Amino acid sequence: MADTSDQIPERIPIDLVVNGARRTLEIAPWTTLLDALRDRLELTGTKKGCDHGQCGACTVLVDGRRVNSCLTLAIMRDGAEITTIEGLAKDGALHPLQQAFIDHDAFQCGYCTPGQICSAAGLLAEGRARDADEIRELMSGNLCRCGAYPNIVAAIEQAMSRS
Repeated sequence: MADTSDQIPERIPIDLVVNGARRTLEIAPWTTLLDALRDRLELTGTKKGCDHGQCGACTVLVDGRRVNSCLTLAIMRDGAEITTIEGLAKDGALHPLQQAFIDHDAFQCGYCTPGQICSAAGLLAEGRARDADEIRELMSGNLCRCGAYPNIVAAIEQAMSRS
């Protein structure tokens, strides 16, 4: 009889608090947080861009910190609080960053926008950016192929001034 002690389980149960709601999933151990959010929880606002952690389209907040969800295994986040773009608005009111992105037309195609906004929310919570140069540097992991960077920075500056 073969030794089965080294076999990887087919599915592992995990608990996540996603946008304020506790969710239990049974997932394969190699499932990324991005795939769990999009495919299992149908939260498709978080985008799959490069799938290599280079573009930032998949950025979500994990326990308040910016994370590339394509590089994070979901089982590593068992018990964590996850905030996606869908969870930023409260009681029907847009998050200040969402409103600022609209006010400054900080998107063109919109594909990168959810990751940009989640990353900016993490940036504001970190409190490290003091000016436009620091915003650009600290947001450098989020790419916009349309080139809306000046508007993105202006939107973040607006939200920063109101927080």
